[in-house]
Amino acid sequence: MPTPQTTLDKAYFDRVYQANNDPWSFATSDYERQKYEATIAALPNPQYEYAFEIGCSIGVLTQMLAERCGRLLAVDASELPLRTARERLAMYPNVTIRQMKIPDEFPDTSFDLILLSEVGYYLSMPDLTRARQLLIDHLRPNGHLLLVHWTPFVHDYPLTGDQVHDFFLESAQPNGPLMHLTNQRESTYRLDLFQKVEKP
Repeated sequence: MPTPQTTLDKAYFDRVYQANNDPWSFATSDYERQKYEATIAALPNPQYEYAFEIGCSIGVLTQMLAERCGRLLAVDASELPLRTARERLAMYPNVTIRQMKIPDEFPDTSFDLILLSEVGYYLSMPDLTRARQLLIDHLRPNGHLLLVHWTPFVHDYPLTGDQVHDFFLESAQPNGPLMHLTNQRESTYRLDLFQKVEKP
């Protein structure tokens, strides 16, 4: 089956979650738990004023992230996993959960932390290009952008995790809008942390 050239749509994720309410075992997998712990450990600041998590699914990582954020907006393309996420985060008044399809929809505010975890490879390159610009535009000066993605090839996905991260690295060249702070590569995922350059 050829690799799709278009962004995976909401219907794709609805079908996945209709078949299984935790299709990637976010709540039970030791692999996911260790990756989430590495994700949280990579955050340089002890607290963030306003964070944006793209692709929150059922909210397992969201719950860990909520402890580090004054406010947290967590979104997913499908409404189905958000029902579970809302139950999980019901005791966190600082968390807002919303159905949103990036890059066609984007919040009209700015953040000091944006997390793009296991989402970028669902986008076509034109949509990832749009998303990258939106993320940069809505990141506050000196704010952090954290990317975490599975790296093995998946035939369903338009891009690989490496393609996503390498594309963002292009914005961290000299005089670019981002500065690359951290790279961490494990056997099946990679993590890259960026900071938005404050213009003089």
